[in-house]
Amino acid sequence: MIKVNSEIIKPEYFPDGTMKLNIVFFPFDDFIKIEWYYDSENELLQLVYIVNHIHDISQDVKICLIMPYIPNARFDRTVEVDEVFTLKFFANIINSLNFDSVEVLDPHSHVSEALFDRLFIQSPDIYIKKIFKKLPDDTILFFPDEGSVKRYSSLPKYCGPYVFGIKRRNWLTGAIEGLDIVGDAEKIKGRNILIVDDICSKGGTFYHSALKLKELGAANIYLYVTHCENSIYDGELLKNNGLIEKIYTTDSILTNTESPKIELVEEFRKNDPGVF
Repeated sequence: MIKVNSEIIKPEYFPDGTMKLNIVFFPFDDFIKIEWYYDSENELLQLVYIVNHIHDISQDVKICLIMPYIPNARFDRTVEVDEVFTLKFFANIINSLNFDSVEVLDPHSHVSEALFDRLFIQSPDIYIKKIFKKLPDDTILFFPDEGSVKRYSSLPKYCGPYVFGIKRRNWLTGAIEGLDIVGDAEKIKGRNILIVDDICSKGGTFYHSALKLKELGAANIYLYVTHCENSIYDGELLKNNGLIEKIYTTDSILTNTESPKIELVEEFRKNDPGVF
């Protein structure tokens, strides 16, 4: 979904499938806010048309892109020569539109941060701290890999002790086969746990994390992810009722919120983004 100055843009299509767009835009506006809440990559072409249209009307207008979730964020490196570095080329397209600022929430890696021009990064710490205050006093943090430890290194200062894991992955299939706990595993027994990370697809990482934490005697387990895909409904995380008490997330990419286990900490699609 794309908004221009808070108005949702609803493209129409000609019989051949090409796009027809109408935008309410005033030439004397000196600032335009474009919000992109990612549903599909087809919206990228829509964005290109919109920005070029605005620049056709006025060369002086300043345009801010608010894009909480960065599409292609996971593909931040290539291994094989035939792999296309989609994140790099996606960033090239965004940079070519010459936004005055590009505001994102909790990018997946430093590679994303380096590829975009005039990038402003919003931390999810404000959400996590609020969630943490709602949970029982004995709750501790769990980071499912070293990447999340680095990404949220400031949180232990405010939320107390933590432990973290290392995923065991089948490098032929990419599937996660288990998880090992690093650090003082004795902290887990009898404690409530808040798992923290940035992106959830089918939830395999968090499913195996919760299994291991339960094996070590954890009490209630909660999960915070900034960007949760609708594919979470295809995984085991929501099917196993006793594993995760509550999943906290934003609607940066999630549109299916039917599960009672999912609680939105920010609804970008309904309101102006409060964090930007």
